[in-house]
Amino acid sequence: MHGTATTEHATAYPANLVTDGPAPTAHQIAIEHTFETAHRLPHLGGKCTSLHGHSWRVAVSVIAPTLSDDVTVVEFGALKAGVRQWMDTHLDHGTMLGVHDPLAAHLLAAKCKVFRFGANGNETVKDPELLATDLAWPTVEAVAVLLRRVSQAVLAALPCAPDARIGQVFVRETHLNTATYGPVDAP
Repeated sequence: MHGTATTEHATAYPANLVTDGPAPTAHQIAIEHTFETAHRLPHLGGKCTSLHGHSWRVAVSVIAPTLSDDVTVVEFGALKAGVRQWMDTHLDHGTMLGVHDPLAAHLLAAKCKVFRFGANGNETVKDPELLATDLAWPTVEAVAVLLRRVSQAVLAALPCAPDARIGQVFVRETHLNTATYGPVDAP
């Protein structure tokens, strides 16, 4: 179809191309990371009352209505480095427990890496654990909330497109169990 009026017009005037219509549009990027962490959920009963580990997979999306002056939503490398560093430092090859779980004191005394959920201000916690004070136990849903908060803090410290924000955070606990936390898509 070389030389047709339709192709020449589309090539010469890209602003006149057919668009998706009046629906709002946005740019979205995503990063992924994995980490190995144990947890237990004694409040649920069943087999999850035992300490057990998972190979967690996380995908974090960032949404922006327009691109930055350098034609990005946010620089991938900087976002990946910040989010991955936080997960690797505080969660990877550690244990996630509720702050009142009796195992937490024993593991901390043994100098194991422990991230505690659900501190209410009366407990002495590490600063990163403050991101999970309203999340009583490390369920996959709570981990998704925690990692969205972490991602928001990382994004806020980076140059990015105007009005860029963290979208959905997808957490895979096992090959069958996942949770997503973020803005609800319009129907």
